[in-house]
Amino acid sequence: MKLVSWNINGIRTFKGGIKTAVDRLDADIICVQETKVTRDLLDEKTAIVDGYNSYFSYSRGRSGYSGVATYCRDSATPFAAEEGLTGLLNNRERSVGCYGAHTDFSNEELQLLDNEGRAIITQHKIMCQNKEKTVSVINVYCPRADPDKPERKLFKLQFYKLLQSRAEALLKGGSHVIILGDVNTSHRPIDHCDPCDIDDFDENPGRKWLNGFLYSSRPEEEEETDEEDHNKEIEITDCAHMGRFVDTFRYFHPARTNAFTCWSTLTGARQTNYGTRIDYIFADRRLVQEQFAGADIMPEVEGSDHCPVWAQLKCLLLSSSKPPPLCTRYLPEFAGKQQKLSRFLVKVDQKLSQAEPKEALPESQEEEERRENVNPFHANNVSGKKRSSASESVAPKGKRSKTTNTSLKPRGNLLSFFKPKLTDVEQCENKPGLDEFTASHNNPKASTTSELCSGTGSTTEDTELVVDTPSQLCTSSTTGEKDRMVKTKQSASQLSVGQSDVKKGASSVFWKSVLHGPPPAPCCKVHKEPCVLRTVKKEGPNMGKQFFVCGRPQGHASNPEARCNFFMWVEKGK
Repeated sequence: MKLVSWNINGIRTFKGGIKTAVDRLDADIICVQETKVTRDLLDEKTAIVDGYNSYFSYSRGRSGYSGVATYCRDSATPFAAEEGLTGLLNNRERSVGCYGAHTDFSNEELQLLDNEGRAIITQHKIMCQNKEKTVSVINVYCPRADPDKPERKLFKLQFYKLLQSRAEALLKGGSHVIILGDVNTSHRPIDHCDPCDIDDFDENPGRKWLNGFLYSSRPEEEEETDEEDHNKEIEITDCAHMGRFVDTFRYFHPARTNAFTCWSTLTGARQTNYGTRIDYIFADRRLVQEQFAGADIMPEVEGSDHCPVWAQLKCLLLSSSKPPPLCTRYLPEFAGKQQKLSRFLVKVDQKLSQAEPKEALPESQEEEERRENVNPFHANNVSGKKRSSASESVAPKGKRSKTTNTSLKPRGNLLSFFKPKLTDVEQCENKPGLDEFTASHNNPKASTTSELCSGTGSTTEDTELVVDTPSQLCTSSTTGEKDRMVKTKQSASQLSVGQSDVKKGASSVFWKSVLHGPPPAPCCKVHKEPCVLRTVKKEGPNMGKQFFVCGRPQGHASNPEARCNFFMWVEKGK
């Protein structure tokens, strides 16, 4: 029996699909956290994976937030499944049960703790030494304590307390218990990349809870040189002896260092292994001692800011003949069952609907048909006019009617926007003068002659022009005019090109002064490499300010390949 836990940071981010991801993990029970999917966003490819049966818990308050899912191989189908830790979300048969006492919580607090989709429990049967036993697998995504939100610190501790209450109740009910997932707290200094940077490391409330929740059989795993500090360490681990659960990774690897499961993607800390171990597989002490064969982390598996963790048991996993009702394949949208139309309708109060006055539709189809039957010949003209007028005057509710201004001049076709603009000289040449207009008005033949000589008029095969003046006179006069026109066009084009260059230069200077772009990056003093530009996003007096830091990934101060301590604010106006 093999289990894997992985915070995937979004189940829809897998390019190859969830099927490829779970196959690569090669486990019987795969628990994923931070799916960031709600019921309405869950697609069939994610919910129903060939060879597996899945169970989801969604966030009911925020979309794209939290969420956990458990994928079980068909050969490891659970006998029972349940969403949440409180039992308030349980409305199906074959639930897990054993909820424990909730005297320390109000009903409102219990609802809030289960409202973010942070827990799924599946119950399995295992064969241990020819005896059938029950094991409950709790897939959890514990809350993160935001330092800027004190209420979230209390919420996190309440979730820890509820998790412990449910796990101990299941133990008391006769079931073995395995808790796996993202606990969001590094337990000991050996599980943190730089515990010295954290004030009062051991005084963290989450670590204090872990000290009481976990059992430790190896107080010597922390190497202490000072005798007084060693005695203090024994006192701490003596308190931890009261816990009923074991950290399976530390059970098999008590002194391994630099074994982390989470890194910051913003600082590239995974390249220098500057992270924390906050993903665990806990199990009750008796099960670990009798059945666990190994446990480890999988830092080589990428795809998230966390890496998977795994554990393997010696016992044989039994499979149920049918998945429990919580399985996603039973959801109406995936089960292939025809849903009733009433599911898509909303009840409306008939009294309110009758009280509202009904507005008759203008010129309904029935009226038109009745009018056409009475007087079919006259109705054609009248109905056509009235229909057009009605369609123009009446606009549907909720939409603005578009009104056209007939006084505006037509804008022309689309190609006119791509033609070069005419200069003032060209426009004056193309426009007919006053003398030419008066002459053509008095003498129609002269107008036709001027059109023919200017070259702007066009003749077609179907049109014949009668000209009384000699052709030689016309051609000689037009050649002179054309030469003058070519010279004026050349001078005007040169003038327009010069003006356009001046305008472009002025506009480029203006936009460069407004949009000057990022300032040039300085080089850090240690590595002599270009720095990267960052922006303060945390609320406070420096929010929005920019600064430069070393471009290398974050790491321990003793690591020469890691980021140095170079820092420089960006001055205003640069």
